[in-house]
Amino acid sequence: MCYLFESFKGWKQYCDDKKVSLHQSVIEYESEQRGKTEEEIYEGLLKAYSVMKDAVKTGLEEDMKSRSGMIDNGAKKVFNHPLTVLSPEFQKLISRALAAKEVNSCMGRVVAAPTAGASGILPGTMVTLQEIHHLSDSQIVEGLLIGAGIALIIEQKASLAGAVGGCQAETGSAAAMAAGAIVHCLNGNTDQVFNAVAITIQCMLGLVCDPVAGLVEVPCVVRNASAASIAFSSSQIAIAQVDAVIPVDECVEAMGEIGASMESKYKETAMGGLAATLTGQEVSKRVLIQDIEILPDDDSTK
Repeated sequence: MCYLFESFKGWKQYCDDKKVSLHQSVIEYESEQRGKTEEEIYEGLLKAYSVMKDAVKTGLEEDMKSRSGMIDNGAKKVFNHPLTVLSPEFQKLISRALAAKEVNSCMGRVVAAPTAGASGILPGTMVTLQEIHHLSDSQIVEGLLIGAGIALIIEQKASLAGAVGGCQAETGSAAAMAAGAIVHCLNGNTDQVFNAVAITIQCMLGLVCDPVAGLVEVPCVVRNASAASIAFSSSQIAIAQVDAVIPVDECVEAMGEIGASMESKYKETAMGGLAATLTGQEVSKRVLIQDIEILPDDDSTK
């Protein structure tokens, strides 16, 4: 029997008892639940990572302007800006996370990891990590398997959907997945991986989902970039063996409790937060008018 990813404590105990690695236990789960071979699982993840890399490349090379006008080639502006605030690597990380998410906002092809609204975080972090540490695609796939296991538990104990738990459930979960993947790829142990997840969640608890005009553009795109940076900071802290203090399972439970108590206007309804500001409402009206104007003329309705 495979492990069903009910808790992080149980995941660690299963791997210790069975003497299997974290990523191998996810392969066992996928194999048993989906009926796939290990080779098919790796091939699928390599394909998914290829799409992630393509999304980063597309976002940095092609015109990324959304129909609403809110997204206007931000990733390229960041990538090409002559002033580096922290380091060239940090600049690349931010621009890559923006790039992949802008592709989503401009109706391009992305990997929902775990959702389309958070689709820039894993591409931005994994591509940058691979470049800095010269990792193979196979090592990155192991990281993606760790991320999948993390998402399975968050999904059971809290939520991955902004409509259920706010943006903490989307970008927060994606950042936690990325942080765990980063630590694993850098040969961190199980406690370090789980500490990275816990620290990331602690940093992102309570984040609301308030998309302007109901579009997954503002503030969603820039939150992908900030979440990617949080994933790296959490990984740096965890890999130095700094204790999260609050166990990872309890952090996820707190995420679920906060999501359940959050008002509906903060959960993807575009009725609160930034969406409810004066400018947010003006954008919403303008976008709605544009959509009405481009509707095709259908004689059958006359």
